[in-house]
Amino acid sequence: MLKGVHLTLMIGPLVPLPAPQSVVDAVTSIQVTSGKDKSGFQITFAVSKDSPLLKTMLPAGYLDPMSTRVVVVVTMGGLPHVIMDGIVTQQEVTPSNDPGQSTLTITGDDLSVLMDVVQKIMPYPAVPEIGQVYAALAPYLMFGIVPLAIPPIIPVLKTPFTQYDNQVMETDLQYIKGIARRCGYVFFVRPGPLPGQSVAYFGPDVDLPVPQPALSVNMDAHTNVESLSFSLDGLAKKVRIFTVMDPITKKIPIPIPAPNINVFKPPLGARPTPPAKIEFADDVAQMNPNEAAQSILAYFMNNSDAISGSGTLDVVRYGRPLYSRMLVGVRGAGLAYDGMYYVNSVTHNIKRGEYKQNFTLSRDGLISPTPKVLV
Repeated sequence: MLKGVHLTLMIGPLVPLPAPQSVVDAVTSIQVTSGKDKSGFQITFAVSKDSPLLKTMLPAGYLDPMSTRVVVVVTMGGLPHVIMDGIVTQQEVTPSNDPGQSTLTITGDDLSVLMDVVQKIMPYPAVPEIGQVYAALAPYLMFGIVPLAIPPIIPVLKTPFTQYDNQVMETDLQYIKGIARRCGYVFFVRPGPLPGQSVAYFGPDVDLPVPQPALSVNMDAHTNVESLSFSLDGLAKKVRIFTVMDPITKKIPIPIPAPNINVFKPPLGARPTPPAKIEFADDVAQMNPNEAAQSILAYFMNNSDAISGSGTLDVVRYGRPLYSRMLVGVRGAGLAYDGMYYVNSVTHNIKRGEYKQNFTLSRDGLISPTPKVLV
C-alpha cells in the first residue's frame, strides 16, 4: 500500500481467511472508525461487468450481511495492528455508465453487533452483576471474543425471596449496557491483539495510561499533524445535588452535592475548569442505600471534559496508527493547550498510496502539569 505499510484484508463466515488477490486489487478505500462506545467500517471496491465480485462472489454469498466477518490488519515496521474485526451489516452496489466508476460498498460494525440480534428472557436469581455479564458473554467465545469484566465497586445483590434481575425481551448487548449504566461502567468490544481475537471490556471508563508519541503542530520539520484545533466549553462542568433519605426514619432528606470530577480520569490540566451549572437529581431518593451509592458513583465516573480537540494526521509521518482510549501528548499548541490528552475516537482513512487518520481528544483543565510529553 505504502513504503513500510502493508494492508491485510481477511474475509470469511466464521474464521476469516485472507481475501483473494482479485478482491484486494479491487479495494479503492477503507474507512474504520473506532469510538468510545462502538466501532464500524466501510470498504469500497471498484467493480466492472466482468469483475469476479459481481459475477461469482456476490451471487455465492461471499459478502452477505450478518454472515460475513471482516478483519483489517495494518502492518507497520513489522508490527501488525488489528484496526477492525467486524461483521458486514450492509452492502450497496452502484452501477455507472462511465467505465471504471461502478462500485461495491460494504458497511459493518464490530463484533458487538452479534450480541444485538436475539432478544432473550433469562432470569438471574441471586446472581451478582459480574456473574450476569460473564453468563451473557459466554456464547460469544466461539467468535474469539474474550471477556474482560471488572466487578462493580458497589455491588447490589438481590435475593430470589424478594426480587431478582431478569433479562426480559432484551438482547445481550442491551442487557450488558444496562448493567454498565447502573454501575457507571462502559462496555465495548475492541479488536486484537491478534487477528481473529477481540476483547469484550466491561468496567470503568479508564484509558490505558500508556502515552502514545506526541502530536506535534507548528514545529517545522517535527510537525506530524496536518490540522489540529481545540475548544473550551465553559458550560460543560456542573455540580449535581443528590437527595437521599436518612436510613433510619426514611423521612429526612439529606442533600449530597457531587462535583463534576471523574474519579478514574485525572483532569490532566493544572488549572481545572470551574463548574458553571447546578442541577438536582431526583432518581435516588427512593432507592436503598447501596443503589443510591451506586448511582452517585456512576455520576462521578461519567463526567464530561471541558476541553475538546480534533485534527488530522498522516500515519506514515506519525510512524504508527493512533489508538483511541489511550493517552497522547500534544506539543506546539501553546502553554494553555500543550500536554496530555485522552484520545476519544479515531477514524482510519486508507486509500492506495495514502493512510490518514482523523481524531478527537479531550481533557479537563488548561496548562499541562507535566514539563514534557513523549516524543
